[in-house]
Amino acid sequence: MKLFKLITLIIFLSIPNFSCVQDDDYSIPESAGLEENQDLTQLLDQINNGEVDLMTISQVKSLWNTSNAMQFESNIAVKGYVVSSDMTGNFYKEFYMQDTPDSPTAGIKVAINQVDSYNQYNIGREVYIKLQNLYIGPTHDDSVLTIGGSLNGNEIEELNENFASEVILRSSNTFEIIPLSLTLPEIDASHIGQFISIESVQFPNNLSGLTYVDPYDDYDTQRALETCVGTFNPYAPKLETSAYASFDQNLLPTDGSGTLSGVLTKDYFGDDLVIMLNSKDDVVFDSPRCDPPVIDCGTASAEGSNILFQDDFETQDPYTSVSGNGWTNYIELGTETFEAYSGSGSLGVSVRIGSYQSGDASSVAWLITPAIDLTANPNATLTFQTSNSYSDGSTLELQFSKNWDGTPEGISSAQWGVVPAAYITADSDSYSEWFDSGIVDLSCAEGTVNFAFKYVGGGDADFDGTYEIDNIRIAN
Repeated sequence: MKLFKLITLIIFLSIPNFSCVQDDDYSIPESAGLEENQDLTQLLDQINNGEVDLMTISQVKSLWNTSNAMQFESNIAVKGYVVSSDMTGNFYKEFYMQDTPDSPTAGIKVAINQVDSYNQYNIGREVYIKLQNLYIGPTHDDSVLTIGGSLNGNEIEELNENFASEVILRSSNTFEIIPLSLTLPEIDASHIGQFISIESVQFPNNLSGLTYVDPYDDYDTQRALETCVGTFNPYAPKLETSAYASFDQNLLPTDGSGTLSGVLTKDYFGDDLVIMLNSKDDVVFDSPRCDPPVIDCGTASAEGSNILFQDDFETQDPYTSVSGNGWTNYIELGTETFEAYSGSGSLGVSVRIGSYQSGDASSVAWLITPAIDLTANPNATLTFQTSNSYSDGSTLELQFSKNWDGTPEGISSAQWGVVPAAYITADSDSYSEWFDSGIVDLSCAEGTVNFAFKYVGGGDADFDGTYEIDNIRIAN
């Protein structure tokens, strides 16, 4: 009997295992397969003896100097480290790689006709791509440089799966990818394709109760992000999530702030920078919200009679930058300043700010009052008037700070809050009419405060508006 069991066991162990496995269902190898190792060894030998030139991602991207896709003719290769994953379905038939596991300087997209590629091209995997006869260019209108296997018109097409295994060679090395730490205002197009970590960020309060993807969106949804440090950047990236992501209907974490990590890229049409998550676990909001402080006492029934500060701008020289009377007039970005003007639409001499036809990619300007002691003036009120000329996508806000040091250099590091009771004309208001702010009650505020009008706009069609201000009065 024991002999029978032993023979049966030997026969069982001798039978091959024919269990079904999907072609693309690779386990993440500690080392690549034998044939792949041999191909990589051969490539490395060719690099060492000068038959193949190994380029950095930056060098490869610099070869593309036209709006059209191009084919690599030279015998060159590029090395990178995978930073994206399609495990959650947020990426599709593509992966991104950057030039180093830590402190990257360049990234690039690789288009591949393969799903579940995370099993093969796992995050941190060191890969070499043989570029001869491959193509580089945008995949559609997104302007994101991509390595692909063929062309459809002037658009890059994916590498087919079999061909990809011949030209994308994995080493046995998988490295920890350390995200490049940035704040929201610091991010720009130079970071496309890199795994970045946005520090001190949160979702706006008005997104509370919403999910990563709008249920009515067929493809993807963009959600705004707010910075807790630095100043507002109208071109800062939004979070984009695919409708096919496994976490598409998870609620956005709007009750805190913290760090969000993902791959920077562009939206489908190439209009805006977006950041895409590998997993919702890459959103770590473990700090309290950083909403700006407010002076929200509402409105008062009557103005104070003791003037603490006022300006009707009649002493200013028209078409020059506002100065004197304790004002700080500061250009943070661009070339546009708060200037005095008279003529059509003004109340004698008024102040205006606008970026129409300025040519500036972004305009940010401040007009800040001298310090007002609200502790010594506990019943203070504030009034002013505003008008607009097609303000469109630009914004004008009344803000305040209790810790600004009075220098232009200190504006960006000071904490600025908002005064929601003050009405500022909206784009929907009638052109050229003037609107009262209301009598803004300041009685709930204490300390020494500077008030500021902050304008944000740009030189293109979406940020081209002009605002006018006049008759500013703070009284007790």
